[in-house]
Amino acid sequence: MSDEVWTIQAALDWCRGYLQRKGDENPRLSAEWLLCEACHMRRVELYVNFERPLSPDERATLRDWVARRGAGEPLQYITGEVAFRHIAVKVREGVLIPRPETEVLVSEALALLPAPERRRALDSTLTVDEFEELQAETAAKADLETSGVVDGVLPGQDGARGVGGEVERVADATIEASREEADSSCDDVLYVADICTGSGCIACSIAFENPKTRVLACDIAPEAIALAKENVAALGLEKHVAVLQGDLGAPVGDRFMGKLSLVVSNPPYIPTQVLDSMPTEVTEHEPELALDGGCDGLDLYRPLAMWAIRALAAGGGFAVELHETCLDAAATFAESCGFTDVRIVDDLAGRPRVLTARKPNVVA
Repeated sequence: MSDEVWTIQAALDWCRGYLQRKGDENPRLSAEWLLCEACHMRRVELYVNFERPLSPDERATLRDWVARRGAGEPLQYITGEVAFRHIAVKVREGVLIPRPETEVLVSEALALLPAPERRRALDSTLTVDEFEELQAETAAKADLETSGVVDGVLPGQDGARGVGGEVERVADATIEASREEADSSCDDVLYVADICTGSGCIACSIAFENPKTRVLACDIAPEAIALAKENVAALGLEKHVAVLQGDLGAPVGDRFMGKLSLVVSNPPYIPTQVLDSMPTEVTEHEPELALDGGCDGLDLYRPLAMWAIRALAAGGGFAVELHETCLDAAATFAESCGFTDVRIVDDLAGRPRVLTARKPNVVA
């Protein structure tokens, strides 16, 4: 566009035309998305403010964003945020973008938990000793890592190892200081493990929608850990979500084994051959580590299911998002692990997407 005044309508028309020429599959949707974000407006506001001029800052932002979108960068990475159920989470390159299919996973996961009596504000009165201790250990470990060594582990080595004696001493001091504030009314707390948490969208949604939960959000990638912690803090969920680094369920540790009410996961699940044929917008920008599920898409699912059956309390729920071609095999494997009530749930497009199951109740 020239240096003439940009109105909403002129900017929308230019963006749409430019992105169409660049091969965007949905140029109008992309143009609306970017313009809404650049002007801090809702979509409906665009169409009742066609004559509103853009400010110089809005124009500069829009020019940059449209160029990036024209080069194939995902919209979510460009704007840095995406709506997910009842919250909004930050996103950036190196971490998987939350998708609508995963909202279905969260719905099914929440349905496996006892429903909260009512939604209420989240506050620090929901402190539970075990959860606070884990939070303290994690924070103390991070502090020690900045000084060089944690339990003999140099920064960059296996993050799933146990913490050392110094961490335990720091944790004990923290717990003693906070123990008096613990709320004894939270004996019915629901422990949840979100494995391969990525941005933390699942963990944060579950904690936000069911205040009785304490979510242990685990991921192996440092980029995901950093972003999940940002989202937890931005949503004020520090007392409800602990972000832990390590492989699959290893960071959860022994203290919660057999006590979890729910294990939920959106693991890497795209079969390698399918991944090779996916759009370049995905393969060139989103991390392969969070996408590639191996030959049949179940490389991560199998050890996850075997861990979950041990980690869950009797009657606990298991919910996993998987590729549409994998669900039947995944259901058979879940049953072989000892899960019951195995179900396959379709996504919003009618494709098989989510597996849910339960650990059997102990026979009296």
